[in-house]
Formats: sequence, C-alpha cells, structure tokens
Amino acid sequence: MICVVGNRTRAAIILSQRITGLTPDVIAELITEVGPLWHERHQAVLTSRPRRRAVGAGAKRKLVFVDRLLATLVHLRHGATHDVPARWFGVDRSTLTRAIGEVRPLLAERGCTAAPDIRLRTLAEVLDHLGVTGQTGIIDGTEVRVRRPAVGRKDRDKYISGKNERNAVKSMVLSRTP
Repeated sequence: MICVVGNRTRAAIILSQRITGLTPDVIAELITEVGPLWHERHQAVLTSRPRRRAVGAGAKRKLVFVDRLLATLVHLRHGATHDVPARWFGVDRSTLTRAIGEVRPLLAERGCTAAPDIRLRTLAEVLDHLGVTGQTGIIDGTEVRVRRPAVGRKDRDKYISGKNERNAVKSMVLSRTP
C-alpha cells in the first residue's frame, strides 16, 4: 500500500477547515496539548508488560501522532467509515481503527465530546437550547447509507432518501461555539 499523506498533503489537510472542521490554530493547540498525553500513554503501554525485546524494537508505527489526530478529526467530522481515512493515510483499516481508539479518549478528556444527555429533535429545540445557553452554533447534517430495513418493519419507508434515492439515516450535529 502506498502512503498517500506526505508533508504537503498533511499541511493541506490542516489548512482546510472543510476537511477537519477546525482552524489550523486549534489543530496546533490540540497537537501541543494532546500529543504529550498520547506519547506518555504509549510509553506506559510499552514499559508495563514483560518484554522479550528492548523498548522501541520491532515494527515501527506507520502513523505519527499528527496523522492519528487528523484521521480522527476527519472521521469524527464526516462520519466516514474507517476505510476512507485509512486509504488517505496509506494504512490498513485495523491500524486506523486502533489509532482512532487511542486518540478519541484523549480528545474527550480535553472536553471535545458530545453531551450524552441532550437530544434535540427539531430545529425549534436547537434554537431554544442555544438561546438558553446564550451561545451560537454550527449545524452540520449528513446522510449515512444503511442497509434496507427488513420487510414488515415499522416505518420502513422512513429510511429512503429522496435526494439520493438510497436507504439512509439522516443525522445532524450541533457544535456550540464559544
């Protein structure tokens, strides 16, 4: 597999707010805050178990921390399967799944997580929620393709997208801005 992401491509991903949803300044801040935490956890895993080889021996990681962070941001922003960023970064899907699994908890500890207790079903509820908190927000919507529901399932026709004429689940994400 050929590694697609080089320094120029990585810089283009960082500079494009459409891809990650964040400005380059915010990404740089995440790298400086979350990078050392990831490195500490990685070293703790390496030294925590008995080893046959010295620490650092063996296969090298194919994704550096910046690539892991960018892949996680792309995955979270677009809701794409792990196959898509894996192709971008030139690694296997399982490698990318592991990388996202390592970075997501670090982002959640920093406060980059969804509030599990808030579920807004209509645009009016979203506007009321933003009005109560006194914040502005960004709404991002997407359709995710799904398998066709079984025959006889209640609301089977609810999953058909009029735009793409495919079976899809529609989701919207609200991001509050400070």
